[in-house]
Amino acid sequence: MLCTKFSAMGLVWALAMKMAIEEINSSSSLLPGVYLGYDLYDTCTLSMVTMKPSLLFMSQSGSRNIGAYCNYTQYWPRVVAVIGPHSSELALITGKLFGFFLMPQVSYGASTDRLSNRELFPSFFRTIPSDRVQLQAIVELLSLFSWNWVAAVGSDDEYGRQGLSVFSSLASNRSICIAHEGVLPLPKAQDSKDLGKVESILHQINQSAVQVVILFSSDTAARVLFQYCIKTKVTPKVWVASESWLVSDLVTKLPGIQSVGTVLGFLLQGSPLPEFSDYVDRCLSQAANQTFCDTLREAPPRSEDDVVGPQCPQCDDISHENISFGLQHHQTFAVYAAVYSVANALHLSLGCNASGCPSQNRTRPWELVSKMYDLRFRARSLTLQFDDNGNVDMIYDLKLWVWHNEELELLTVGSFQEGLTLNRSQIRWHTQGNKEPVSRCSRECEEGQIRRVKGFHSCCYDCVDCKAGTYRKNRDDLTCSPCGYNQWSPDLSTQCFPRTLKFLAWGEPVVVALLVLMLLGVALSLSALGLFCCHLGSPLVQASGGSLSCFGLGCLTLVCLSVLHFPGQPSTVGCLAQQPIFHLPLTGCLSTLFLKSAETFLASEFPGRAGRFRRWLHGPQAWLLVALLLLTEGMLCTWYLLAFPQLMVTDWQVLPREALVHCRVRSWFSFGVVHVVNVALAFLCFLGTFMVQSQAGRYNLARGITFAMLVYFITWLSFIPLFANVHRVYQPAMQMTAILVCALGILATFYLPKCYLLLWEPHLNTQEFFQSFLELGPRDRGEDQEGKAAKKRSQ
Repeated sequence: MLCTKFSAMGLVWALAMKMAIEEINSSSSLLPGVYLGYDLYDTCTLSMVTMKPSLLFMSQSGSRNIGAYCNYTQYWPRVVAVIGPHSSELALITGKLFGFFLMPQVSYGASTDRLSNRELFPSFFRTIPSDRVQLQAIVELLSLFSWNWVAAVGSDDEYGRQGLSVFSSLASNRSICIAHEGVLPLPKAQDSKDLGKVESILHQINQSAVQVVILFSSDTAARVLFQYCIKTKVTPKVWVASESWLVSDLVTKLPGIQSVGTVLGFLLQGSPLPEFSDYVDRCLSQAANQTFCDTLREAPPRSEDDVVGPQCPQCDDISHENISFGLQHHQTFAVYAAVYSVANALHLSLGCNASGCPSQNRTRPWELVSKMYDLRFRARSLTLQFDDNGNVDMIYDLKLWVWHNEELELLTVGSFQEGLTLNRSQIRWHTQGNKEPVSRCSRECEEGQIRRVKGFHSCCYDCVDCKAGTYRKNRDDLTCSPCGYNQWSPDLSTQCFPRTLKFLAWGEPVVVALLVLMLLGVALSLSALGLFCCHLGSPLVQASGGSLSCFGLGCLTLVCLSVLHFPGQPSTVGCLAQQPIFHLPLTGCLSTLFLKSAETFLASEFPGRAGRFRRWLHGPQAWLLVALLLLTEGMLCTWYLLAFPQLMVTDWQVLPREALVHCRVRSWFSFGVVHVVNVALAFLCFLGTFMVQSQAGRYNLARGITFAMLVYFITWLSFIPLFANVHRVYQPAMQMTAILVCALGILATFYLPKCYLLLWEPHLNTQEFFQSFLELGPRDRGEDQEGKAAKKRSQ
């Protein structure tokens, strides 16, 4: 098979290789005394043509035969290293062949990531990075502009297919969705069906919201695509180019190419070869010299002409203008560096120094390969080093197509080496007003929102608010993360905040109001106590219980003061003390009222026997009964505290932003049992007084006790449903309210009316007005009954 098309770039790269070899041969430091020879062959970008010279390279030195041996360590092939080929597809074929013989092969253009596999290609090296690096740079570019809804198109060859595969993997890891993916047919295989594929790809891209297209293809396939774009007037897009077509004149010279949109792409920085243009001129001038050409024709025919074919017929008419566009091509330096990598490996293998290369032994290919692993060498201004996969690390420049009328300028707007740096202000977009294009399936979610994916692409979603108690941890989260038990968050939050402790604090308005009410109760009860003490011997105080009534007022004062224990941060000791602090003084107060109730009941219902019980309702026996009742209540409180102690707990859930610290009742039944003594006393007081009729000319002691007990029952019966339904934060305040209302109710219905009589009706403070039935003798009681009957008859 013969080459029928002239490759201008192939000639440029061949001349770059020739220049590098001549430099090395004329150098006195790299390989002094050693001269490199070379053979150049055109691959025609065809695998069959490529294999012919490859087999010739592997033939034994001095022959055209390849020996079949079990061990090739002593094998001497015709050459010690191979430069090229440029194509990834051809390098995959030759790489396996040369790898079997451990022949070092250095490519200047084969960038597919598959060639980094050291098990399959142990002797393959290249002076350009793998496509993976360029694709990583493209992904970084997309991420920087937040373009996550893109189309990816590749050519139907190894370069394009492998590029699409690697890009798909890298894009997925960065949450970039490929809306459409297509493969462009190669021009040499085009037919009407292939053109239909191109039309279908462009139709899908044009009808979608995609504004960015990744075109990773050969320049010939890219040319076909853009020809159709220009013909059908596809909406301008952002085209992210692979370096194979970014600077190709097959694309840049297309009429109307300026209308396709914004073109961005990465190009190897390399190192300039300023003298290369003059070198090419000299070579072409020499080739145009008829005398020089005549000397070539007089040379004996090469034995391998029947292997690789005759001389290229188009090569006779090459001029500087034919290849001028490729003189500054970025891969020209890669060819130059490839030659220097082999030369540096030979320098190490031969043990060369400034005086020469002392080793007289020839270098076998496998020995050269061992020197090239991790080889560090210099090519012009750059220092390059092969990594473990045979690749070199080089800087990529981000280039932008800028048109000046019909002239194209490649403007550098950024660079990539491990990370992307970008100068956004230099980029000129195709959009109106130079507005930065947006290529997203869905809008960016706001802070505190997560994405609810719809369809098959993670980039197409609805934005859902994170509710209180949850937050968006990462930008790409698909669910809201719950806050910890000791944290809180508002709606639309991106973080959680620590909860503060919440309890019934002194400064809260409700507590302040209750404290004012408590002070009122304490002031009234202490005032009444002082007034009763001042008039202790008066009939009113004696009829109310005397010293027992003063004791009851003191207990009532303690009941009011017990609410001081509720505000402030609870503690374990405080929770344990709540029950006895309140219940015991209330029992003391109710026990004194119980004695007066019993006295009134006996005088009303059993007047004949009341006198015999009087000693049990007055004097030491009365105090003994009060002590027994207090002891009983104290025993119940002690049992409750030991068996079912209240605990201080922290509730992390009941409040949205705080942690509620409160005392928890472990057993409501036992809590009710503690109230039994007080409830029983109140009930007996009520039973003993509510049916008692007032006596003419006497003060009705029973009425005050009756109303006091009514207040007690109304307060605590109302407390139960209110306490159960009020928010847990205000349950202590509700309990304080019930205690104060109960105390003030007893004070207002039983004690304060007597204080009124002492202060404003002193004339009623007489023995006759406050004399009870127990204090009347039999004669007095009979006279009193006759007086009542006479008064009734007179009426």
